[in-house]
Amino acid sequence: MNLDQIPLARQIDMVFRKIKEELSHVNSGTVFVHIRNNEIGKFGIKHLPFESKDGVLPATTTKGLTELQYQSFRQMAIESLKRKKSWTHGEILFDFTIRQNMVSASIMFESNYNMANFARTI
Repeated sequence: MNLDQIPLARQIDMVFRKIKEELSHVNSGTVFVHIRNNEIGKFGIKHLPFESKDGVLPATTTKGLTELQYQSFRQMAIESLKRKKSWTHGEILFDFTIRQNMVSASIMFESNYNMANFARTI
């Protein structure tokens, strides 16, 4: 598949569809997306660490995102791209948690530049 012909919003949608199952098992963390030349390369989920006491992990009682929470989070991620213009390289971090049965999220855009590419244009 040639991603340079697929809009970034559609690529974000594809990412969320790919990680949907994993999101159904975590209730907080960070979805990260690495972008180069308007193409998503690496993506995934960093979830909050498990805590242990005396070397024993407690039984997990947390549930992940419901279908409605997932759809809301996915749509928010796609809509967030409208806030960033003229940007082709970097990373997007979608921090999320479930609070009072609703998904709460914050988004961080990071632009990356490569000095080697810049030097060629001088």
